[in-house]
Amino acid sequence: MKNIDIRIKMNNARVKGYEVASALGIAETSFSRMLARRELSEAEKQKILAVIEELKGEM
Repeated sequence: MKNIDIRIKMNNARVKGYEVASALGIAETSFSRMLARRELSEAEKQKILAVIEELKGEM
């Protein structure tokens, strides 16, 4: 499974994929495909992880 670190972080933060996708300004299906198809670069991962932390803080 690709991008497992992002998936684990989302699960631990209790943040849904659609919430992350919305914060990134992309469709949920696009975000899901992005995670599934290829390992993301470190820059992409850091951007997504920052969004997860931001959403986690809003809860």
